Amino acid sequence: MKIPTTLTKIMALAKKEARDILQNRIYLLVVLVQVFIIIGAVGLVMVASVASDPTLLDQIGISSALNIGLPQDLEGSSLSQYLEQQKITLNYYPSTEEAKAQLGKKLVAIVDLSSSGEVVAQVDTSNVFYPVVSTKISDAVTKFNTEKTLKSAGLNQTQVNTIQNPVNFQEVKVNQDKQVPLALDSPYFVEMIYGFIVPFILLLPFFLASNIVTDSVVGEKERKTFEVLLMTPLSSYMVIIGKIIPILLFSLIQSVAWIILLDLLRVPIFNPVLMVIVLFFMGLAFIGVGILISMLVDSTKEANSAITLVLVFATFILFIPLFVKSDIFQGIFNFIPTVLMVKLAVSPKIQPEIMIYLLPTLILSFLIFVGTVRSFRHERAIRL
Repeated sequence: MKIPTTLTKIMALAKKEARDILQNRIYLLVVLVQVFIIIGAVGLVMVASVASDPTLLDQIGISSALNIGLPQDLEGSSLSQYLEQQKITLNYYPSTEEAKAQLGKKLVAIVDLSSSGEVVAQVDTSNVFYPVVSTKISDAVTKFNTEKTLKSAGLNQTQVNTIQNPVNFQEVKVNQDKQVPLALDSPYFVEMIYGFIVPFILLLPFFLASNIVTDSVVGEKERKTFEVLLMTPLSSYMVIIGKIIPILLFSLIQSVAWIILLDLLRVPIFNPVLMVIVLFFMGLAFIGVGILISMLVDSTKEANSAITLVLVFATFILFIPLFVKSDIFQGIFNFIPTVLMVKLAVSPKIQPEIMIYLLPTLILSFLIFVGTVRSFRHERAIRL
């Protein structure tokens, strides 16, 4: 079967662009850097989740490494028992003053009783586990104060224990065969990973794509080869398509690879096919903006400055809604692509309204791309 001449010309230009991209060591280095960004981001969120969650610390066994200082006269007291229940290590000192010398070194906190019987806690706020330690001490102190109050009312220890533990909670897990193999069972981990890291990682290749487009066009201007390209028997559409095919393809391949990598890191992405479709149209928009900028500037330095400003603005528009909770603007936020990406990624079920919210993004992205193609054709007419 004979391949149409038009398609042959487009593929020839696309192969040339693909070869230039793959020969660019900086581009390959940036791709490798993205892998480290993904692994590092997931790792950092996991560490932050564990460090801020007392339950996770207890499950992993890190709590026992948290050292709390107490004066020796509190050894065996009900306060020390409640602190031990928090699965932290207690260290006893002859006096509080001697314990202070170890605060910020061996000890994360010091707990003592004042002359009036009130609990006094000194916590090293520079320690990464400061929030967890504060929570554990607070829980222990609450039980201690409750016990004091109940005993002063004439209740014995058995009655105190009954009041402090009125219900034995037992969690029964169902549908475990359908359980998602998430890296960490933590609300904070889920919120940070899906609420920011996932959309950011999947859009990274397209941020890079817009930069490559400007370099492709402006670079040819600087090398004085752009005019030669315009003189070839290629229409404006053929030139644009030939240039963007490898850029868009490489970006999509990277995003798919990042989805697979996230799944290997036990951060599953639901609805990957629809996610790739959304990324495809957003890629057209980013590439379209890159082409538009490349037509307005005459040097790579100007192009890099302009695309940086555009990407900063795009980052603000795309990611600020992920951190803002507002009933007033929620109707607008529902149409933001990153918000829709989060909704697609976190649930296997696609809500019908999501498809409606997606339409403006797909249409606007396509219009941006078509508009830049028409502008490019006008730019070609001027140059010729």
